[in-house]
Amino acid sequence: GLLEEIRSQLSKKDNALMEFLLDGWDSEKLGEDFYLKAAASNNDFVRDYFEYDLGLRNAKVSYLNKALGRPEGQDIMILPHDSTKYEEIKDFEDAAKAVEVLGQNDILGRERGLDDLLWAKIDELTVMHVFDIDVILGFVCKLKIVDRWLSLDEATGREYFRKLVKDLRKGVEGKFEGEVLN
Repeated sequence: GLLEEIRSQLSKKDNALMEFLLDGWDSEKLGEDFYLKAAASNNDFVRDYFEYDLGLRNAKVSYLNKALGRPEGQDIMILPHDSTKYEEIKDFEDAAKAVEVLGQNDILGRERGLDDLLWAKIDELTVMHVFDIDVILGFVCKLKIVDRWLSLDEATGREYFRKLVKDLRKGVEGKFEGEVLN
């Protein structure tokens, strides 16, 4: 498939980054060790993306704790401060946006809102990059979001796919016209 084709064009070092990134989409591998490795990564995209991912996941757990009357902080993953630059959950940059999204009654709407936050973060992390490994990693993250939605709700999956294609066209046109920011 497409991922295999992408990976066949990557160096050994970039393939290792890709493997790590893909592990981040496997819920069985998302423990403290994974996030500590991400925090220690030399790659800015991997480090910053998974910092955001952890913050978003913690915001979701915090919201659910409050909604279900569970103790505050239960099941929140806070990494040791001496081993990471990750901040406390209260300092998560999009905590207010996450709470707003999670407050929706529609379950699919909540999931879509959370994925929209991830999508926007990916755009933010890759905006000043031309075509380096960070852009490829960002593309793969978006591809994973599209894939997830094709199985959850095909219409939304197709919409995300169109958005991905539009983003690609806009990115390529902007790069070749000398535009970096809109």
